Amino acid sequence: MSVPVIPTRILLVGGGGREHALAWRLAREPGVELVLVAPGSAAIATEPQVRCLPNVDPLDGPALAALARAEAVELAVIGPEAPLAAGVADAFVAAGVPTFGPSRAAARIETSKAFCHEVASAAGVRMARAGVFGGLEPARAFAARLAAEGDGVVVKADGLAAGKGVTVCDTLAQAEAALAAQFAGPGPATVVVEERLHGREASLIALCDGREALGLPAARDHKRLGDGDSGPNTGGMGAFSPVPDLPDSVAAELIERVHRPILTELARRGTPFRGALYAGLILTPDGPTLLECNARFGDPETQVLVPRLSIPLGPLLLAAAQGRLAAAARPYGLDGPLLPALPSAAVAIVAAAAGYPGPPRGGDPIGGLDEALARGALVFHAGTSLDPDGTYRTRGGRVLAVVGQGATLAAARAAAERAIERIAFAGLQRRHDIAADAVGGSAPAADQVAMAAGPAPAGGGAGR
Repeated sequence: MSVPVIPTRILLVGGGGREHALAWRLAREPGVELVLVAPGSAAIATEPQVRCLPNVDPLDGPALAALARAEAVELAVIGPEAPLAAGVADAFVAAGVPTFGPSRAAARIETSKAFCHEVASAAGVRMARAGVFGGLEPARAFAARLAAEGDGVVVKADGLAAGKGVTVCDTLAQAEAALAAQFAGPGPATVVVEERLHGREASLIALCDGREALGLPAARDHKRLGDGDSGPNTGGMGAFSPVPDLPDSVAAELIERVHRPILTELARRGTPFRGALYAGLILTPDGPTLLECNARFGDPETQVLVPRLSIPLGPLLLAAAQGRLAAAARPYGLDGPLLPALPSAAVAIVAAAAGYPGPPRGGDPIGGLDEALARGALVFHAGTSLDPDGTYRTRGGRVLAVVGQGATLAAARAAAERAIERIAFAGLQRRHDIAADAVGGSAPAADQVAMAAGPAPAGGGAGR
């Protein structure tokens, strides 16, 4: 049996909660000597065997590639969507650095919702009925046809919108207002208008090497700001895994029906996808349907997924970057398209700043971090700064993700609730119903909005 190739020096691009979770995980794996994080954060820098580079621009591909070469990096991992859209992966690859993260061309599967529909249609992957429009009047006419069917309309900005470029409309008047807002800017706009679907959401992320795909456990994200799926869309206010209504057998089938056909189509177009392919799904009465694809690990899904993996992640990321994922899986005895997970659960609850998802208020001191950690939680920092006296302050919209773990979802949810109750800062916003539906509590009104809100904004944070 072959021996896994372990990356000993890893460069992680980003500085949010997703990147904190990845750094926490990778730095603890056997054989890893150093995880560099650019730019990282003060909280990420507290992790053992992690060094942050706060003065490095995460969008500067040539500078990052030069850094990777100078530091003898064996694997680069790109966290947020903005560096992917800026072509940072292309710069790494051109410099000969094995890179987990798709090229700019392949990342269009996320950066353009119209392109996602085009690729999915060519691949035979079912999505909501949709039209792509560059003008207000034809978009309004299509929305009127969908609204006449009585199920509502979804209006999406075509490009990246920090998780908030989607409006779910109950009426034609709401759709017309959303379209008018989209086309009100000074430049040209492209808008995707979709039929509204109903069902519970799920996130299914796979490690991909251009041909092969290995799925992480399924997770469920909560996009709306308030309890009961009330309030505006956000980048994600919490997540949990496993997902009781998406068992492993169904998840494995979805890897074959969704991820693999999309990989095949992207490769056929000359843009093979190497990285984390995120399928945002809605579990409709007619079966799972793809709502969107992202080109990277989800946030806050990553915060509940990496604690559940039962095999090292680093060797698989390196293998995906090098196009040898199937061979790398053999030493672990994998006999299917899913990575093995611990028989446990994880629940993440996000603490957001005052004003979020609008302009957030910053600079508020954060209390209770040590108490939350003392209760056994993981605390991943999404938007914090550190004073010289050791005081953490809010700096960004989503501030922290507090992760509880347990043998069951109910136990994990209780652990997360106990820990986040210790966190305090002025204007703190959080939900109280994350995973409630999965454990028999009050359920949020699951709807297409939960997965339609698009890519989460870069932000993050298990250290202190």
